[in-house]
Amino acid sequence: MNEAAVKDGALDVSQLPTVVFSHRSLMWWGTLGVMAIEGTLFALAIMAYFYLRSHQATWPITSLPPDLLWGTINTFVMLASFFPAHMAKRAAERMDLRGVRVWLVGCVVFGVAFSVLRGFEFAALNVRWDSNAYGSVVWLLMGLHTTHIVTDLIDTIVLTVLFFTGPLEGKRYVDVSENSFYWYFVVAAWIPIYFVIYWGARAL
Repeated sequence: MNEAAVKDGALDVSQLPTVVFSHRSLMWWGTLGVMAIEGTLFALAIMAYFYLRSHQATWPITSLPPDLLWGTINTFVMLASFFPAHMAKRAAERMDLRGVRVWLVGCVVFGVAFSVLRGFEFAALNVRWDSNAYGSVVWLLMGLHTTHIVTDLIDTIVLTVLFFTGPLEGKRYVDVSENSFYWYFVVAAWIPIYFVIYWGARAL
């Protein structure tokens, strides 16, 4: 061991970086753990959908399948939102203040657009949440994902305000990086949910 790294028998860590990203950050591992828990929740909700479907002679039970228009548009918006999130993450890891500001604003715009379109999606489900088992499980899936959208949007808005008003610490850049990392999960989670809600009701 380097003798210069030892002081009074203790390891000198004063030269270690105070801001780290990706798997070197405890925040990254915490975010990954949240993804694992919430991914399991989504999986259980999807399993409940197909369990209920297997016990019904007709599906949807008493309604038409959801209209495809708004859900499909929103899916493309969601996929497109991956780009500003990824760029914000890259800018944060370079500690590029201007880049983070630009791409965070882009993330907020996409988040607002998706939230507005989600309102149209709910209106086009063609079933109430309390109509029957089909309606309940569809609204459950949509509600769970919408909760993730709204909470991440709020987090993104807060980060955007902080980056425009300051003061800034290095850990704020880590927050942006992990916020984008979490958004990857939100985007990925929507793909199977989209197919279950919009095409599961149309499958034979």
